[in-house]
Amino acid sequence: MSCDSAFTLAKARAAFLRACRLDVETAKPGNVSVGYPGHGMTAAQFIASADAAANALFAPGARVGMRILDAVSRTREAAGCNTNLGIVLLVSPLAAALEIHADDPRADAGLSAGAWRTATQRVLATLDLDDTRAAYRAIALANPGGLGDAPEQSVHDLPSVDLRTAMTLAAGRDSIARQYANGFRDVFETGLETVRRAQRSGHSQPATALTLDVFLAFLSGWPDSHIVRKHGLPVAQSVTREARKRQDAMHRALAHGTVANELLALGEWDAELKAQGINPGTSADLTVATLFVAGVADGILDET
Repeated sequence: MSCDSAFTLAKARAAFLRACRLDVETAKPGNVSVGYPGHGMTAAQFIASADAAANALFAPGARVGMRILDAVSRTREAAGCNTNLGIVLLVSPLAAALEIHADDPRADAGLSAGAWRTATQRVLATLDLDDTRAAYRAIALANPGGLGDAPEQSVHDLPSVDLRTAMTLAAGRDSIARQYANGFRDVFETGLETVRRAQRSGHSQPATALTLDVFLAFLSGWPDSHIVRKHGLPVAQSVTREARKRQDAMHRALAHGTVANELLALGEWDAELKAQGINPGTSADLTVATLFVAGVADGILDET
C-alpha cells in the first residue's frame, strides 16, 4: 500500500468515526441520540459499533463482502444488536473505492467527489458471488427486522448472482440497495448537495444542524425503507410529508434566528415517533454515508 493510500484511509477512517458520532450527537426525530434512547438502544451502543466496525471497513485490500461481514461481526460483539448494518453496507464500497483511487497512478492528486463516485462505480462493477455470500451472512447475523423475503435472491437462500445484481433486485423496496444499483446517486447528489447548499447559504450553523438538514432531506425526499418494512407504505408516506414541513420550518428558522423553537417542536415529534415504534433508520444511514463523503471529499466536518 502506498503512502498516499495509507494517508487517505487514515483520513477516511477519522471521517467515518466523526460522521457516526454526529449521527448520535444530533437529535434526529425517531432516531437514537445522546440523551434520547429509543427502540431498545442507546447512543453508547452506536458509538461502540462505529469503533468496532472501523478497522474492518478500512482494511487494506479487503473485498467489499468481507468488509461487510467482518464489520457486522465486530459490531455484534461490541453492541449485541443490529445498530449499523445499513451504514456498513453503504460505507464498505465507498471505502474500497477510496483505496483503488489512491493506488491508481492515473488518478489526479487529491480526491474530488466526482472522482470518488467514478471509483465507486468501478468497485460496484467488480462485485462477485463471494461478495454476495459474505454480505448475506452479515445480513443474517445482523437479523434486521423486516429485511427478509424477496421473490428473487432472498437473503434467506443461497445467492447465485453477484452482489450488485442482488442489490439491484431489491432496489425498488430498499434505499440502501438502490445505492448499489444507481452508483450511490442519492448520496453524491441529494445528500452531498444538501451539505453544500447549507455551506453556501451563509447561515452559520453547527455540524449537528447540518446533520439534521441532511437527515430531513432524505426523510422528506421519499418514504424511508425501514419504516415501510416495519409499518407499511402509508405510514412511511405520512412521515415523509411531515418531514417536508419540518425541514421548511427549520430553514425559515435559520433565516430568522428562531431555531430554538423548531428544535423544541422536533423534540416533540421525536417522542411521538418513538412512542409508535417508528424509526427512520434508512434516512439516518444515508445521512452517515453523506457526512462521511463530505468529510473526506470536502473536509467540511474536520474538527479543530
